[in-house]
Amino acid sequence: MTITIFLGALLGAMALGVPIAFSLLICGAALMWHMDMFDAQILAQNTIEGANSFPLLAVPFFMLAGEIMNAGGLSKRIVNFAMTLVGHIKGGLGYVGIMAAIIMAALSGSAVADAAALAALLLPMMNRAGYDTARSAGLLASASIIAPIIPPSIGFVIFGVAANVSISKLFLAGIAPGLMLGAALWFTWWWLVRKEKIEAAPRASRREVMLALKDATFALVLPLIVVVGLKFGVFTPTEAAVVAAVYALFVSTVIYKELKLSQLFGLFASAAQTTAVIMFLVAAAMVSAWMITVANLPAELVALLKPLLDNPTMLLIAIMVITMLVGTAMDMTPTILILTPVFMPIVKAAGIDPVYFGVLFMINNAIGLITPPVGTVLSTVAGVGKVSMDQVTRGVWPFMVAQFAVMFLLVLFPSLVTVPARWLHG
Repeated sequence: MTITIFLGALLGAMALGVPIAFSLLICGAALMWHMDMFDAQILAQNTIEGANSFPLLAVPFFMLAGEIMNAGGLSKRIVNFAMTLVGHIKGGLGYVGIMAAIIMAALSGSAVADAAALAALLLPMMNRAGYDTARSAGLLASASIIAPIIPPSIGFVIFGVAANVSISKLFLAGIAPGLMLGAALWFTWWWLVRKEKIEAAPRASRREVMLALKDATFALVLPLIVVVGLKFGVFTPTEAAVVAAVYALFVSTVIYKELKLSQLFGLFASAAQTTAVIMFLVAAAMVSAWMITVANLPAELVALLKPLLDNPTMLLIAIMVITMLVGTAMDMTPTILILTPVFMPIVKAAGIDPVYFGVLFMINNAIGLITPPVGTVLSTVAGVGKVSMDQVTRGVWPFMVAQFAVMFLLVLFPSLVTVPARWLHG
């Protein structure tokens, strides 16, 4: 009955068009009323406590870093550097998009920010070169979702806070899977364009490559600063976010000189607005998470999944399928906040490494960003690239299937995540 009340209140509110954050509050209040313990003061206290978390300070700074990166010329230089390396290959602009997405993922941690930058910079070039518009848009959307996997990742910050798991360990564990997702896109793109007649750019000379590298050096250094700093404990993930934002601001204004002081207010306001949405979701989710614990919902779910507890692989497959289905109708942040407190007790009961689970869970939620009909990244690419939503949706399918294949490969072979994570964490 408790599960029915929880799902009924949540889904019913969403069906009526209530914003997800308010739906979470309604869901928590419905559970409190059902358990005859409704208290507005408890509701308010849990909402405030939900946002009162030091690690969550990383979110606004990573959002700001992404805004500055796009406005300050860092994204443009990364794309130009990738262009000199692989632009001459058949289908080269697709490979440029994949390379640029991986590098930019290590700068912003936001799939939407990367999708906007890639669509604005590369999609017009791909259209002029004769690439299939739907396929190009689908590739850029799929490449953008590497951002929540490779550190720094806003998604990992939110999951780490919700699951009480080390964010630094999550960051380092996401590097190898993020590169695997990029490799899967690379192979899929090669397979799709191998027989097409596409105009390739002229091969860049060694001098042009070196000049592009020199021009992009300051942008390429930031990922190294973040990863090395986390590995050797120089700073926490929250401090890494501050470093990323300050570094991007310094490079954009002092070195590249493409960001004017008059633009800063707009960038700060945009980052603040996006952060406010995320933080209100987190705060509202704390009410539901607290009520889920009080109502003992995890124990009921553990009892339902008890036959799978002795088989972690089958349990993970079941969890991944559930998350996939939820991801088709819900954005990444609310999915993390709603499902994490439900799944974590089951994961711990089955003896699954929480960091390993966090990586799989994040990959699944990231792919949800390009899963119709909600797909936030699909909407971003369609809007920025001035193409129809139908085209982006049609073009994304082969790449989405490839990324799901990587996810289930990681489910079957956990060492692909755990071994590199242990090596990186030392």
